[in-house]
Amino acid sequence: MPDYTIRLDGLVVEIGLGIHDHERAAPQRVELSVAMRCVYDDAPPDRIDAVVDYDYLRTGIHALAAQGHLELQETLCDAVAGLALGADPRIAEVRVRSMKLDVYPDARVGCEVVRGRAN
Repeated sequence: MPDYTIRLDGLVVEIGLGIHDHERAAPQRVELSVAMRCVYDDAPPDRIDAVVDYDYLRTGIHALAAQGHLELQETLCDAVAGLALGADPRIAEVRVRSMKLDVYPDARVGCEVVRGRAN
């Protein structure tokens, strides 16, 4: 069975995220990258309906960002991982990375989680 990694990289969203007062006062820019390991029975034909389409993931992340404030990047990463894994049983594993872009002038801070489908 072939597997492929579908990527959504560098998606920047404005989201309420963080524990500090200044983070609660206004949304901040967060960059999200998602890698979904997809397993297919055979090499897929050249048709979008034969593979996992990542459009739902981008739309879902934007909707998640609009839902309200989150305390932790871990919570955000877990929510995105759940969104990815819940969409299609062919997604075997997902890796989600979030990076706060504007916390420090000389660095980004982030979190990464890897989640797999329960066997």
